[in-house]
Amino acid sequence: SHFGSSRIVQFSRVSKFPDPPPLFPSAAMDSSAETQNQNQILQMTQFILNEAKDKAEEISAKALQEFSVEKLKVVNSTVEKIRLEYERKSKQVDTQNAIARSTAINRSRLEKIKARQDVIGLINNDAKGSLQAQLKDQKALGQFLTHLVVQGLLMLLEDEVQVRCRACDDAVVEKCLAAAAAEYARIVKAETGATKACKLSLDKSVKLPTAPDGQHGPSCLGGVVLACQVGKISIDNTIDSRLGLVLEQAKPTIRQLLFRN
Repeated sequence: SHFGSSRIVQFSRVSKFPDPPPLFPSAAMDSSAETQNQNQILQMTQFILNEAKDKAEEISAKALQEFSVEKLKVVNSTVEKIRLEYERKSKQVDTQNAIARSTAINRSRLEKIKARQDVIGLINNDAKGSLQAQLKDQKALGQFLTHLVVQGLLMLLEDEVQVRCRACDDAVVEKCLAAAAAEYARIVKAETGATKACKLSLDKSVKLPTAPDGQHGPSCLGGVVLACQVGKISIDNTIDSRLGLVLEQAKPTIRQLLFRN
């Protein structure tokens, strides 16, 4: 039995079967596959990065283009606003200059008109002073008042007329009434051949203002006012009225002589 057992042991050592092949690839095969996978991953990564880079450049170029367009729009809009604002301010300045020029012209014109009126006023005052000096002569005053009454009667052609004057001229006017009535009748007879008389009376209830004395209020240099039909019709033949009428008629001649420019 011992012999038999040793033979079995020896047989078992000699007849040992070879090892079976491994179930998994070798380490070299694993390394090659891993390298290939990594290369594929790197290629995909590089492709993705290139695509991303190209897309980024495209987006950047498009954004830059859009930015340039919007910038151009903003610049053009700003330039247009500035141009319009400049035109508005330029027109405003032109308008202000035109207003200032017109105001200056009107002011100069008004000053010129005022200066001319002042000169005409001086002429009026000189004429009044000259008339007052001439009418201090009672004889000249009587003749002057007689002519004024006759002129008034020829305009009225009434049968009864009241004569109004200043209180200081009552005596002179009353003296010339008869002469004025006679002169009136003579002129009517000579012009028309008709005989016409007029009854003159001095109005003692209504008096003209006194001569100017530098005080405020109405004044009268002299002359007469003729009234008829209970005062409903009147003729102002005062020196003030006649002088104002003559001065108004003489203004064109005065302007031509004194204000040629």
